[in-house]
This record gives sequence, C-alpha cells and structure tokens, in this order.
Amino acid sequence: MPLSPKIQARGVQLLLGRMMSRVHKDLRFTDIPKRTEALMVETGAGPVPCTVYRPPAGTKTPAPVYVNFHGGGFVVGRPEQDDHICRYIAATAGIVVINVDYAVAPQRPFPVPVTQAYDVTAWVAENGPAHDWDGSRLAVGGHSAGANLTAVVCRMARDRGTFSPRLQIIDSAVLDQVADPATKQSLIAKPLLSPQIMRVFTAAYVPDPADRADPLVSPALADDLAGLPPALVITAENDRLRDEGDAYAKALEAAGVAVTHRVFEGVDHYFTHTGPVPEGKTAIDTMATTLRTALSV
Repeated sequence: MPLSPKIQARGVQLLLGRMMSRVHKDLRFTDIPKRTEALMVETGAGPVPCTVYRPPAGTKTPAPVYVNFHGGGFVVGRPEQDDHICRYIAATAGIVVINVDYAVAPQRPFPVPVTQAYDVTAWVAENGPAHDWDGSRLAVGGHSAGANLTAVVCRMARDRGTFSPRLQIIDSAVLDQVADPATKQSLIAKPLLSPQIMRVFTAAYVPDPADRADPLVSPALADDLAGLPPALVITAENDRLRDEGDAYAKALEAAGVAVTHRVFEGVDHYFTHTGPVPEGKTAIDTMATTLRTALSV
C-alpha cells in the first residue's frame, strides 16, 4: 500500500529539514555582522514568528523594508536557510529585512501559508513607525515556494488595494501546480528537483486537485497580471522550474509590468544557497542592488 501524501511529506520534513538549512560556506557572508531581533505577528491563520534583520548602525532611519519568504516546497519550514540572503541585503542595501517563518504543510496546507504571508506583509506595511522602518517603501520576495507566495501576496495586495510593493523578487519560482512535474524538463540528467518530490510537495500543500488552478496556488495560470508591482525574476538554466519562470516574466512584461529577468547559466534550483559560488553571489547581489534602487526614494 502506498504511503499517504501526509506521511510522505512528514518524511520529507525529517529527511530534508536540516539539509535545506545548509548553505555553501562561501555564501554564508559570515564577515557581515548580523543585527537581528525576534518578532511575532498575529494573522488570520495564527501567530507567525519572524526575524528582523537591521541594516548597519548609522543607516538613515526609517529604512525601507523587505519581506522575505523562504523556499522548501511549502513543506520544509526552515527560514534560517535564507539567513545569508537576509544578512547581505540588510547590510549592503541599507534595508530592514523581515524573514517570515510561515506555517507549512501537511500540518497547515493551503490556504494557511497564503493567509499568513499576506497578513504579515500587510502588517509590516502598516506598522512601520512603531518599529523604525518605512512601510510605504516596501518590497516582497522569496525563493521557490517563497517566490510563489511573493507573487500571490502581490496579487492580493493589488486586488484588495491595501498596500503597493515597489518590487517583487521571484527567484526560481514554482508557479504552475496543475502541470504534471514530469512534463517540466531540465537540461541535465539529474536536476535537484525530481518529479516524485515535486508531487509530494503539491499533494501536501494543495490536497484538493480542484484548488490547484487557483491563481493563489498557481500564479502562472492567472490571465490578469496588469497592475502588479515591478518584478525581478531570476531563473536557473538547469532548473525544472526554469520554463515557467521564464514564461511568467514574459507574461508580466506583456501585461505592462516592468520586469528585469536574469537567467543564470549552468546552474540548478537552489544555486543561491548551494552554489556555484560566483553565480550565487551575483544573484544575491542583483537582489540587493535592485532593492536598493527600487526603495531608494
């Protein structure tokens, strides 16, 4: 008898949790001092722990703010995997970074992570004065599953008219959860993401197949992209998710959204964490530089 999706997902959490929090030693930016504090944000789907990364002492305040959503297939809850990215952006772009520890499946499937991601971002936008950041100069971004949540948060903010991110960073995003993962091809024989693990992620996060075409699950399937924030879209040449990321960048541009699209050659999914180091550093610096420009005025 095959294992249920919930049991498979729990197995993935146990097997991959620690592995996904590991970052290549030359991408950890341990030479950059870390100024952090813990924060708890109440949402419509329960309290959400966050880590606040402050820019260097002496940075003009209130600084702009960036909300970061980590990856992990909506199943692995390891926000510390993005410590190096948050640390680098805070230090080099002079930005407050909020790293969000949203709930994951199978314990908390869709729509819980969406509700938490949106509510945290809305709270950050509204509560700047009390926390010494400028919520009117806000950006949102993430990697893989976190990039999916980024696209969804921006869509919800547009539709509800609540806040207006100045930039969204879509890094190696999963954007279509209807298509069979086996149809998502890579240029290499054994890419990091296998169809099997991708099916486990999707089944755990969205147990009802009828929900998978919802734009809040599969942003690439939306046909109304006009009015979304400017986007930095990063894709990896050998990633199974490369094609849908490339297509989303083109669709945003066709809808009149300002898009910067960077395809990194010779790398796979998660390269901003595991390397190769030169490409990983370039991608992270591109995020920081683009954020600094978008949030500077």
